[in-house]
Amino acid sequence: MELIVISLFGLALLFCLLANLSVLYALLVGYILFFCYGLLKKHSFKEVMRMSLQGVYQIKVILLVLILVGIITATWRASGTIPFITYTSSHLIIPSLFILIVFLLNCLISIITGTAVGTSATIGIICMSLGNIMGINEVLVGGAILSGVYVGDRCSPVSTSALLISTLTQTNIYQNIKLMIKTSLVPFIVTCAIYLLLGLTTTATPQTLAVLDLIPDYFNLHWIVLLPAILIIFLALFKIRVLWLMSSCVIVSCLLCVFMQNIPVSELIQIMVWGYQIDNAELAVIFNGGGILTMLKVIAIVCISATYSGIFSGTDILKGLKSSIAASSKYLNVFGSTLLTSFCTAIISCNQTLTIILTYLLCRDLTTDNKELAINLEDTAVVVSPLIPWSVACAAPLITVGAPTLSIVLACYLYLIPLWRLFFLKRYPLVNN
Repeated sequence: MELIVISLFGLALLFCLLANLSVLYALLVGYILFFCYGLLKKHSFKEVMRMSLQGVYQIKVILLVLILVGIITATWRASGTIPFITYTSSHLIIPSLFILIVFLLNCLISIITGTAVGTSATIGIICMSLGNIMGINEVLVGGAILSGVYVGDRCSPVSTSALLISTLTQTNIYQNIKLMIKTSLVPFIVTCAIYLLLGLTTTATPQTLAVLDLIPDYFNLHWIVLLPAILIIFLALFKIRVLWLMSSCVIVSCLLCVFMQNIPVSELIQIMVWGYQIDNAELAVIFNGGGILTMLKVIAIVCISATYSGIFSGTDILKGLKSSIAASSKYLNVFGSTLLTSFCTAIISCNQTLTIILTYLLCRDLTTDNKELAINLEDTAVVVSPLIPWSVACAAPLITVGAPTLSIVLACYLYLIPLWRLFFLKRYPLVNN
């Protein structure tokens, strides 16, 4: 019966993919299927509901973080933080170094914001626009963007995926980040080298960047607008709790909006909910967006995925799959089994959150060390999901910036991490007890 239910869920995902429908429909079908499975296993309606709510309760902090992310992506536009970074960086462009710069800029913003979608919707769009103006291949720029946005999505202290994994594994997010840096340092350096070489061999035809010269006319670009970005880095160094960290940045951003950009408080509230809107058509393409409402779809996906976690744990639907994975670990080692599992779950789940949750549920018994489990999830589920073309984790950033799907081929950072772990760090003492 378990195989039938899971297969039906897979078909629902496939249908949504082929019909170009939102993955939310498939997730809702999946919830109905798994709910009915719980009832067929002699659990009462009340018990299955309790399982569902327990799964959502487990990630309540994530939901608050997502709301704050929506506010930050809007207020950082309005406060001048993102425009300042954009305007400053645009004057430092060297065509032969452009691909590397794109990667590093997206790394920086993703580490500050902790969100791949938010980064692609800000500096990602800017980089693609600059690339188009300079005549640089969209596949190259898209690959560098996709790599860069997931550097911070993976290891930023305000990343929802990092927070989700630390919550599921009951580990400290800052200790996890130390391990993530350890396992990704070589892949990061190699990725930079690849993008440097690609840039040196790329022919660019720079044209006018006049649209960016309009930025000072609409924003006060005093250095003080960088305070929200500086504050996030400063508070992260002192290991301040994520909710306090993000809340502090929201407060500072709002103050900057009012006192530096002269935005009325009533309008500021509207910006936080509906997103920032600028009255210049050319700059609107770059800076419009953000807000709580833009996060509703992501919040819905996370909530429904979380109910799966509760039902799966309560009904033990994955027991058969767990046995197969445990057997495979004898041949592939723990990390290899986790990687294979994450690849399979990413294919059927179509989103990063559910990939993380399913991989966790299936692989949590492979090791007794929660820190090892956390770093294995970070080096598999988090970076594998964006490599699946039909996954939201891949499609959302690429569609946002207007890059072709083929950009996945040049998202070097995403596949160098699991390959480095699989072939070169098999015996490395990653976790120090």
